[in-house]
Formats: sequence, structure tokens, C-alpha cells
Amino acid sequence: MYSTITDLSYLISTVFFIIGLKRLSSPKTATTGNALAATGMILGILTALFGALGDEPVNNYGVIAAALAIGTTIGLIAAKRVEMTAMPELVSLFNGFGGAGTLALAVVELVGYLTDSDVSFGAILTVLSALFIGAVSFTGSLVAYGKLKGIWNEKLKIPYSAFFNIILLLIVVVSIVYYSIYPSTISLGFVIGLSAISLLYGVSFVSPIGGGDMPVVISFLNSLTGIGAALAGIVYDNNVMLFGGILVGASGIILTVLMCNAMNRSLAQVLVGNFGGSSSSVGDEGDKVVKEVSMSDLAVQLKYAKRVLVVPGYGLAVAQAQHVCRELEVLLENEGVEVNYAIHPVAGRMPGHMNVLLAESDVPYEKLLDLEEANKSLDGADVVLVIGANDVVNPAAKTDTGSPIYGMPILEVENAHQVVVFKRSMNTGYSGVDNALFYKDKTKMLFGDAKKSLSGLVKELAEV
Repeated sequence: MYSTITDLSYLISTVFFIIGLKRLSSPKTATTGNALAATGMILGILTALFGALGDEPVNNYGVIAAALAIGTTIGLIAAKRVEMTAMPELVSLFNGFGGAGTLALAVVELVGYLTDSDVSFGAILTVLSALFIGAVSFTGSLVAYGKLKGIWNEKLKIPYSAFFNIILLLIVVVSIVYYSIYPSTISLGFVIGLSAISLLYGVSFVSPIGGGDMPVVISFLNSLTGIGAALAGIVYDNNVMLFGGILVGASGIILTVLMCNAMNRSLAQVLVGNFGGSSSSVGDEGDKVVKEVSMSDLAVQLKYAKRVLVVPGYGLAVAQAQHVCRELEVLLENEGVEVNYAIHPVAGRMPGHMNVLLAESDVPYEKLLDLEEANKSLDGADVVLVIGANDVVNPAAKTDTGSPIYGMPILEVENAHQVVVFKRSMNTGYSGVDNALFYKDKTKMLFGDAKKSLSGLVKELAEV
């Protein structure tokens, strides 16, 4: 009876996950999708807790309740206090904890195997794989968090990192295969050693990858955590962990591939870490003169424009300027100006960062144009406002073979009649590449904090 109810509850929980994941594909239904997925998770947790009563007495509910209370409290506080700019860091950190959970389960299971000589090849292989993937996801996510937070010292790079990573990976693979074939030789020292090497590999694997690739890395690490959870589900014969992990792993891999395609680069290129360093561009020579625009002149241009496109980037999130940007949009539309937003797939620091940011300020989803649609709309647009974006509008990606971003599809803002770039300074973007767009004849700069600049522009526009 207990087994039937447990299986049925797990099935319902999995259905909640699938429907929730489907509804997350659109900002219109994302809120209910998130709620459905959370409901499925709660049901899965309760089923795992009380389903065990059908097997044998459970005496550790006090410890479990305390752990749930502590985890829930930390999660609620972190989620409520986090700024939208710090959302990628929070996602990366939470993902790391998921990997740590998989690592802990694998270690506990392996320690139990030390006194059990009758362990199958498949069981050992699954647990060792879960240990490795969980460890890599844990430390890799922590490094990604440090890079996004700006607290990771980029000078802490392992010499010949690619060669070092291959050596570590070979050691791990050989060890997993050997001890899966000969499980009786497993010792506590081996468990500790494999854990240490796996944790080190997570650090050495992510540390050379440039900041511009962090959205792809976060997506890939999320996928690893899902795979780890699926493996843990196999180990513990827990269907909700298995199905939930498969969903997370598969969706993470699909998203990773889509983002790599959007950058016109393979996953192997991203993981090697050849993006985000200094540019060897051949187009950095010659005089570079930028033209500035005054707030009043820009207000006049916007008032009499027919089509305006906004290109949001990480700088918009840093300045927390999404609400005043929405205010500017409404003001322009009241003047009869058509306003839309051009969204690059890798703008920001995580997948969908700009979509979430603009949804927070109630920008209608229909106004968010994807890369292909945006480029069609950019052709002949009256004014383009580039707010905090850099690499995703850099024409060097199309023309400069010496640039590390060469070949990445960009938003072709140079096709508009007028481009205005909102920036604090002339600093390069996350890839470390100078932007040729800033020096073009049709481009003008508006320096300063994006929120203050937009607020001033709203005031000027109201007085025109």
C-alpha cells in the first residue's frame, strides 16, 4: 500500500515538474510554472520523508525537520534580499549547493560500501560518477560565483590549465573504471582522494573560462547538477530524483547548446576558455574620437522619432534602471513613438537575465525582440539606445578576425539612423575587447549612471 501511494505521489510530482518547466518557456506563464514546479518539489520531499514509513521505522525526523527549517530560512532570506543584478550569483551559488548535496550522498554511500563486498559494477559506477559530477558542479559553481561577484582573483590561474585538466580527468576516469570493476579494493583513502581530485578539477575546469562565457558556464553547471541528481536517484531508487534530475540535465544541455549557437562557438571552445581575455585585435590602431550628446538634444531626437529600440545589457541591471527605462518607454509611446527592446541571448550574466529584468518593470513580453527579429527591426530604426550593453553590439565580431569575439552574432545597431550609447566610462566589456561601435559617425555617447541619465532624459522629454 505504501509503495503504491509513494509511486503515485512521485508520478504526480514529476508531472508538476514537466508542466512547470513547459510554462517557464514564456514570461507570461513563468510565475505559475515556477509555483507548479515548487509544488512538485514539496510533494516529492514529503513523499520521500513519509514513504519511508512503509519500509522500516525512521528515527531521525528531528534532524530532518531542523535541516529543512534552516535551509528554508536561508533560501527565503537570500531570495528576498537579492538584487536583480546579483541573481546570476545566487543561481550559481544555489546550483553549487545542489552539487554539494550529490557529493555528500555519494560519499556516504561509498563509506557504506567499505563493509559490503557484494556490490555490483553498475552500483559502484553510478555512485562514483555521482561523486565526480557533484564535486565538479560544487566547486565549479563556487568559482563561477566568485567571478560574477568580482571576488575571484583572475591571476589565480593554473599554468597549462588545459593539459592539467586532461591529466586530472584521465586520473578520475581510470580510477572510476578500475574501482567499479574491483569494488573490494575501495578504501576510505580512495574515497577522500577521489573527492579531493574531483573538487580540484571543478576549480581548474572553470577558472580559465572568461567572464563573457559565464552565462554558458552557469547553464552547463546546472545541467551537471541535474545529471548528478539523476544518478543519486538511481542509487537510492528514488523516482522523483531521477526524473527531476533528467529534466534539469536535459534542459540545461539544450540551453547550453542554444547559447553556444547564439555565440557562434562550440561548447568545446567555451570550456577551453578562450573568450574573455585581452584582445589581439588588429583593429585597435588609429585615432579614436567619440562624440557626446546632450540630454536636451537626445530628448528632441526621441520625441520626433518614429521607431526607437532599446538594447539592454548588464549595465542596466547594475544601475537598477529598468523601472525608469520603462517610464521612458511609456512617455515615448504617449508621443506616438514605437518602442521595442532588442534582446541578445547572452546579454547579462545568466540565461534570460534581460528578460527577467524587464519583466520586473512590467515591460510587455511582445516588446522583447529576439536576435533575428531585432536585427530586422534595427534596419532603418530612427534611434537605438544601447544601455549597458557592450560585446553584443560590437561590430568587431563581424569584421575583425583578430578579435576573440569574432564570429559571434551581434545586434547590428549600426544599421540604425542614430545610435546613443549609455556608459559610465570607455571601459571595455566583459570580454576585454574595445568596441569599434563607439567611434562610428552615427554613434554618440551619453556618459554617466544609466539610472540618472534615463531619469534626466525623462525630465527633459516631458519639457520638450
